Amino acid sequence: MRIGELAAQAGMTRDTIRFYEKVGLVTGRRLPNGYRDFPPETVVWLQYVRTAQALGFSLAEIARNGEALREAPDTAEALSTLFEEKLRVVDTRIAELTALRAELATRVGTGCPLRPTGRPAGTDAASAPAEANALSRA
Repeated sequence: MRIGELAAQAGMTRDTIRFYEKVGLVTGRRLPNGYRDFPPETVVWLQYVRTAQALGFSLAEIARNGEALREAPDTAEALSTLFEEKLRVVDTRIAELTALRAELATRVGTGCPLRPTGRPAGTDAASAPAEANALSRA
């Protein structure tokens, strides 16, 4: 099928399909007139790509895992493994964002939220030599 028909059936633009072709997610053969020709199963694959993106998988992850999924003897088990791995990544990211939020919250209203925490104003590592010099001159 030509790219326009594929785009219509997959619910995406021709430009998106061209990009996916450029990065190796889909392949089509070139007809003698230069048109792209894609096999019908490309529609299902593009729907998988969109679903995987909506679930937080990057195009690189989709490309890396796509071939393995197509060749897996038990696709449901292979997908479950991928989802479990993605859940661990999401949980780690949530923990990082929670810690970041807490750090930002402690800096609200401090007057200088970019100063390292735990030290009084003017006593960060960068200002210590200057302070020592100022005290020795006093």
